[in-house]
Amino acid sequence: MHRFRIVILMSVFLFGITQIYIAINSFDSSPGQHSTIDPDKLTPLVLELPEETGQIGNLYAREALLMDGDTGRVLYEKEGYTRAAMASTTKIMTAVYVIENCDLNDIASVSKKAAAQPKVHMGAAEGEKYKVQDLLYALMLESYNDCAVILAEHVSGSVNQFCKAMTEKAKELGCEDTNFETPNGLDSDSHYTTPYDLAKITKYALENETFSDIVRTREYSFSEYSGKRQVTVSNKDSFLSRYEGAIGVKTGFTGKAGYCFVGAVKHDGRYLISVVLGSGWPPHKTYKWDDTIALMKYGEANYKKCQIIKSQNRIGQIEVSHGAASTVPVYIDGSKTTLLSKRDKVETKLHMKKQLEAPVRKNQKAGTLSIYVNEECVETLDIRTVKKMGKETFIMVLEHNIKYMIPGGRYNGT
Repeated sequence: MHRFRIVILMSVFLFGITQIYIAINSFDSSPGQHSTIDPDKLTPLVLELPEETGQIGNLYAREALLMDGDTGRVLYEKEGYTRAAMASTTKIMTAVYVIENCDLNDIASVSKKAAAQPKVHMGAAEGEKYKVQDLLYALMLESYNDCAVILAEHVSGSVNQFCKAMTEKAKELGCEDTNFETPNGLDSDSHYTTPYDLAKITKYALENETFSDIVRTREYSFSEYSGKRQVTVSNKDSFLSRYEGAIGVKTGFTGKAGYCFVGAVKHDGRYLISVVLGSGWPPHKTYKWDDTIALMKYGEANYKKCQIIKSQNRIGQIEVSHGAASTVPVYIDGSKTTLLSKRDKVETKLHMKKQLEAPVRKNQKAGTLSIYVNEECVETLDIRTVKKMGKETFIMVLEHNIKYMIPGGRYNGT
């Protein structure tokens, strides 16, 4: 009985010491005071960038824009946020919407309305049937207006419903200044976009492998479903052979829009998307090529692909509350490479939690590192824990208490 009382008293005593330790430790420390991050590992790397070669000069296009295809950052613009007619570059959205919302092996029938579409057209007759995939090639390579209507009616039941769906899709992509009234781009009062919106739509479309394959195809042959008619289409995008690394995308012309072209290039580490609208009227059919080449050359001469933040195995440590240790190491999850010019200003902003509560998981998110170019956020990387950590145990707390109570300890005059 005497021994039992001693055990009880010792347990109460140790419990009291434990509570005193926890209370004193909480009083003496504020959350986050043990967290340390090496600022040098968050600083953008020093870069060797090309000297500025000047502006593009006078473009024929009324509206134009050059975009970094990887980040969506605008590298150059001339009336880039102005609403304008876009002619058959409309078909970029038409094609990607069909690809996403239809089985490409479906068979689509030609309606009276589709058969009546003006040139440029395939000459599809009412009642004929074609595979959706074949119509997409005809749409993007030859820019056939009747194919756009056949596809729109097949996917949505009517041209009107299809155009509403395309407009909603544009809004989902953040294109607030785009409205579709036709699937083929024929002039209409409320059919418009901006170079910026059109570049965003193109960036999205090129992420689709089927779309990307179609617009790079030089020639394609197919037949009407019954086999009574054979069709061969050739790509009218001569930019594919005019510029190294060209991967598309779409030409266009109407009386209202003028000559238009959306181009894309992947070359020497750069991914560039260009848009020119109203780039001359007949007989100046080649102005759109001149403008596009000028934009691409500007991008290649003034911008270099740079790794501004490297993936870091360890950048510091974050405090852990009630853990087996007071801190756990953290790292940057990923790296960032982007196009930069000599005049671009790069900054980083760190957002860290004050502390983590044990237990801590390996790769647990502890904060973020945001990367800014000219005050525009281009990427946010996660800061994560290097390893896991369990909660502190009663024995650990007891050991701490003993250290604090013995001579030379923290609360014995030191």
